[in-house]
Amino acid sequence: MGIRVLVNGAAGKMGQLAVKTINEQADFVLVGSTQRNNDLTAEIKKTAAQIVIDVTNAESVLKNTTAIIDAGAHPVIGTSGLLPEQVKSLQERCAQLALGGIIAPNFSLGAVLMMKYAQEIAKYFPHVEIIEMHHAGKADSPSGTAIRTAEMLANKRLQTPAILQKNHETVPGARGAIHQQVPIHSIRLPGLMAHQQIIFGGEGETLTLRCDTIDRNCYAPGILLACQKVLELDRLVYGLEQLI
Repeated sequence: MGIRVLVNGAAGKMGQLAVKTINEQADFVLVGSTQRNNDLTAEIKKTAAQIVIDVTNAESVLKNTTAIIDAGAHPVIGTSGLLPEQVKSLQERCAQLALGGIIAPNFSLGAVLMMKYAQEIAKYFPHVEIIEMHHAGKADSPSGTAIRTAEMLANKRLQTPAILQKNHETVPGARGAIHQQVPIHSIRLPGLMAHQQIIFGGEGETLTLRCDTIDRNCYAPGILLACQKVLELDRLVYGLEQLI
């Protein structure tokens, strides 16, 4: 029998994709498909799941991740909404248990590679803004990917431009949300799926990185990579780029 995997949030679009991805792999076996009305802890114990993929919502992700860790399963968290202090607390708990897991704001390998290489550009182009565009049904703004990108850029910039002091917003919010001194502009429209641009500005030039998600199936390789690697870890990592 293969590695035992449970998908939490299996009825949603990402959950259905995760179920399909696991079912197509000979090395994995789907032992559970849970939703909000299920007792997650009880299901993990009943199925003896080794890995739990959580693709639920921001309101329940902290509770779910805690339950997964306390049950001794490896968490693969594809749900956005965890605050930095919550991530840190979960990482400390996993470290105590020497339990491997991952919190992945994005399972798209294209998006993850965009973020990874944007860090190198930020060393030379500290002036940067993010435009992220998603379908009208996306509940959170900015996206978890945009927030993670801003944090990665901020950690690599050798200087931080004073963007707020030099701009006056005639209409409040015109400059977007500011996270880690990086402006983020969120667009929610029908017809979109998931898109992000990172625009760097320099003296007399701009440089743009862009990733467009055309089909939800692009997340499958990232889900599979996370499940393949998570059993080798003894800590909870943040970001799929940690595994690339």
